[in-house]
Amino acid sequence: MKKIISNLLVVALLIGSLLGCLSACNSAGNTDETTVTEEQTTESVIQDGEDTTSSEQSTTEGETTEGETTEGETEDETTAADVHVDYAAEVKLDMNSDTLKQEVTVKAFIDGDTTHFNVPTSVIETGVIKARYLAINTPESTGKIEEWGKTAAAFTKEKLSTATSIIIESDTETLNADSTGDRYMLWIWYKTAESDEYRNLNIEILQNGLAIASNSSNNRYGDTCMAAIAQARAEKLCVYSGVKDPNFYYGESVELTLKELRCNIESYNGMKVAFNAIVTQDHDNAVYVESYDEETGVWYGMYIYYGFNMNGDALEILSVGNEVRIVGTVSYYETGNTYQVSGLSYRMMKPDDPSNIQKISDGHEPVYLPTSPERYANGKVDVTLTDSEDNVTTNTYDYAALAIYSSISMEGLYVKRAYATTNQASDDFGAMTLICEANGVTVQIRTTVFRDENGELVTTDYYVGKTIDVKGIIEYFSGDYQIKVFNQNNITIK
Repeated sequence: MKKIISNLLVVALLIGSLLGCLSACNSAGNTDETTVTEEQTTESVIQDGEDTTSSEQSTTEGETTEGETTEGETEDETTAADVHVDYAAEVKLDMNSDTLKQEVTVKAFIDGDTTHFNVPTSVIETGVIKARYLAINTPESTGKIEEWGKTAAAFTKEKLSTATSIIIESDTETLNADSTGDRYMLWIWYKTAESDEYRNLNIEILQNGLAIASNSSNNRYGDTCMAAIAQARAEKLCVYSGVKDPNFYYGESVELTLKELRCNIESYNGMKVAFNAIVTQDHDNAVYVESYDEETGVWYGMYIYYGFNMNGDALEILSVGNEVRIVGTVSYYETGNTYQVSGLSYRMMKPDDPSNIQKISDGHEPVYLPTSPERYANGKVDVTLTDSEDNVTTNTYDYAALAIYSSISMEGLYVKRAYATTNQASDDFGAMTLICEANGVTVQIRTTVFRDENGELVTTDYYVGKTIDVKGIIEYFSGDYQIKVFNQNNITIK
């Protein structure tokens, strides 16, 4: 029995010894896998006599140290996002280079990448150069309105309006025309009162994300242009941002200018459109509106029929003298053989609805553009339009066809004969048509019903055989353009 007990004690001692060994081995193995103490992770390094700490061993998984990039990110993108470079200031204007340069002043702002400048007649015979900015293509704001188009145009205008000096530069020693043959590809440099250094506006527009590339690498500043574009992309600015442009309406209508609408009126028939214009006349549940285009020098007009269902707030918006945003549907008016815009709406509880008409500003007046009989009857206008793909088309139009429904004035018209509406049941009973002549050109004047201070009907005898000056709106009736006069005070007998 004692022998058995002795043997059991020996076995127990052996098992205890084995377990202790296993425990010690496991403890030693776990020391390499667990987090070490701060003293173990910190390695003291002596550099130039200073005690610094290396953090190389303490970098956690998923973090990057200086000089590294995360997966899928390039080093260039990281740098661009962290350090903004003012490329418009980095590139310098070299007045000693062989490129053609000329100090200019602004004649007219067109859009983000086109400006007309006053130049000496030794540069351009007309004294005006139409500059198309090299290396950039801003979104459209003179035809169909595109996202960021108005923002880009406002940016260009703001920069040049505050400039104390502007210099245009060609890419070579001569002027280079664009595909229209009427505009020239140029670099635009400007400086302000705050600095003696010129800034390159083309590149500044690129670095602010207000334009896309347009042969940006194939020019004398190509590398800088491409770097500016890359930075704007990395910083996700404007056209590269993926966010909505605060100056663009995101409704169901086609955003355009009145110029675009008038030049392509047939193609918009039946479509809902939106544009800005000034209200010049209110008559018979309709208003006449007009808008000026700097590039063509034409006031474009439109007849807006609002009907009988507009409330008081909407009619207030459509008051004469207001600049308004018109939203409506283009339709062909069979009786007048012309186009109009109708189907306007106004939701009072949602004044910012993109489908609403909206007031933009007030205090405007009809321009009553002084117009010669020759221009009115026989004038032609060349209009250049650029689409979103930067394709350029130039077409020739009759002046009156573009200016229809805009306000004009004309002097020295001799009234050869006249007739009036004789149907007493008509609202137009007594309205007159005056057939006039000036410089061999026939001009037709149509009036509303005029009454004198005593309430008596003004008849044709009052005008026939006299020379008059008129102010009115261009209309079209029975195959002829005519000037519609709404107030007797707008006809002056000379």
